[in-house]
Amino acid sequence: MVFSYTWVFINRELNPKNMKTNRLSPTLTNLLNEQITLEAYSAQVYLMLSSWADEAYLDGVSAYLFQHHQEEREHMAKIIEYIQERGGKVTIDAIPAPGKEPKNLLTCFEMVLDQEVINTQSIYNIVNAAMKESDWATWNFLQWLVNEQREEEKLALTLLDKVKLAGGAQISKEGLYEVNKTLSRIPQSFELADDSDSLV
Repeated sequence: MVFSYTWVFINRELNPKNMKTNRLSPTLTNLLNEQITLEAYSAQVYLMLSSWADEAYLDGVSAYLFQHHQEEREHMAKIIEYIQERGGKVTIDAIPAPGKEPKNLLTCFEMVLDQEVINTQSIYNIVNAAMKESDWATWNFLQWLVNEQREEEKLALTLLDKVKLAGGAQISKEGLYEVNKTLSRIPQSFELADDSDSLV
């Protein structure tokens, strides 16, 4: 008899009709969807800056910025997958234009740092919300992104310092050459179009 009652209880609890398939709260769902839009916007900012650098004959800078455009898109994809994995609804919103092109390499990297700081603050907001709700799965998922942002800000600050030391807004052609050469040595995490075979 005890077994029978236990089985009825378990059977009722495991019935798909009684299970909560969405494991994300409305608050966290909204915040994560907003982060998807922000990551998409950040990707567009990097793409605009990469195109600007290419026009300025800074191929190393352009490749570096394009790589980060791809990384922002990867972040966006991971967040989409996480929402779906937790049973939430993904909302794809329109993104604004990335803004005006930079005037020089200094303002270029200032824009990079500003965008990364905005991204970091947004992620911290989601982490705090997850903690308040004791949603440890979401909190744990976001730790990779917290670490990514720490590295992104560190790199942006380092590059900004290099440009300032080389003359800032009045950087010489020699300074531009050195910064461009430095960035061209950074390994590409994503294959560039010229290096890929579109038929494969």
